[in-house]
Amino acid sequence: MMRKRGFWLGFLLILFLTLGWWVSPVAAMTEEQQLLSEAWRIVNRAYLDETFNHQNWWLIRQNALKQSLVDREATYKAIAKMLATLEDPFTRLLKPEQYKSLQVNTSGELTGIGLQIASDPETGYIEIVAPIEGSPAEKAGLKPRDLILKIDGVSTMGLSLDDAAAKMRGPIGSSVTLTVQRKDPPTALEVDIKRDRIALNPVEFDLRITNSGIPIGYIRLSQFNANAPAEVAHAIDKLEQQGAKAYILDLRNNPGGLLQAAVEVARLWLDSGTVVYTVNRQGVLGSFEANGEALTNDPLVLLVNQGTASASEILAGALQDNGRAKLVGEKTFGKGLIQSLFDLSDGSGLAVTVAKYETPNHRDIHKLGIFPDKVVPLAPLSRNQLATENDPQFQAAVELLTKESVLAGTL
Repeated sequence: MMRKRGFWLGFLLILFLTLGWWVSPVAAMTEEQQLLSEAWRIVNRAYLDETFNHQNWWLIRQNALKQSLVDREATYKAIAKMLATLEDPFTRLLKPEQYKSLQVNTSGELTGIGLQIASDPETGYIEIVAPIEGSPAEKAGLKPRDLILKIDGVSTMGLSLDDAAAKMRGPIGSSVTLTVQRKDPPTALEVDIKRDRIALNPVEFDLRITNSGIPIGYIRLSQFNANAPAEVAHAIDKLEQQGAKAYILDLRNNPGGLLQAAVEVARLWLDSGTVVYTVNRQGVLGSFEANGEALTNDPLVLLVNQGTASASEILAGALQDNGRAKLVGEKTFGKGLIQSLFDLSDGSGLAVTVAKYETPNHRDIHKLGIFPDKVVPLAPLSRNQLATENDPQFQAAVELLTKESVLAGTL
């Protein structure tokens, strides 16, 4: 038996060598290759589109690993190139400084010009979602849907969102020049903007008495950061004490923010009902529900426009579909994708599209937006003219709230 076993082992060894089947040990990955593979695995298990933009995601990894990853910057470029094949501007690499900045942007302060931006899929340029309220960008007259063609003379075509943001950030008091194309009406602009500190106080409110004597609580919510739910709750509480009988919630130019903040703000207005559905790549539905007592049941109107995006659209869709509020203004921006942040081992991170959301009536609003119940175009206004008699959308909301049928509770 031992002789036969030795014969067969020897024969198989000769066969492997003859046919070239001898396999050398697998070379260990370098540190740079490990980081690239780490990023690939995160996308592989979490990305919304399980076809990975109709391509062989494993082959994309193999080709990426064949590149010369001589240092960390080369690895970052290889990861970014790998993610670019998904053709999803929201799924992106964040270098350590960018990742840290993004994590703190949902609270505290920023320095820069104060723009929320997206990639325009039609042109490849950077598109303005909305300027942050009170920011240098807003004071310079930049508007939602404006295209930024150049930043300090450098074309933004094909530029990543984070690279564009980095070019617009800088020391307080320094300036940046933007070449802008306005879509409606078609206008070419060159705007010089001085950078400044941008406070992210998301809520302003006061009590308005209409000509008919009805006290209306006006709340302007400019961003869904971590403080937004508590600040809106505080505003409602104060306005209730002051005798508000109806409310206007102004979401114009609110570019969104934290999903959970949008859900919590919706719960302030809803006793029950679905706030939003989430759908992952397996088509599995998750949902967030309102399950407590609303702070007020008074009639409510939301003001929306083209700069109302993302988490703002979640709130608008929730209140509209549950019959809790009417929407006045313009069709919203149309961002219905949800991103999660993932840590990488070197301090960088990935923002990955992991799900899409649907309104309570299962409307998918991505690239479509939410249509208001009453369409009122937004006139060119200064910040001081918002929510005044010069603001046609605000006046339309007041008119809707002061109708006898509305105040009787049929909104």
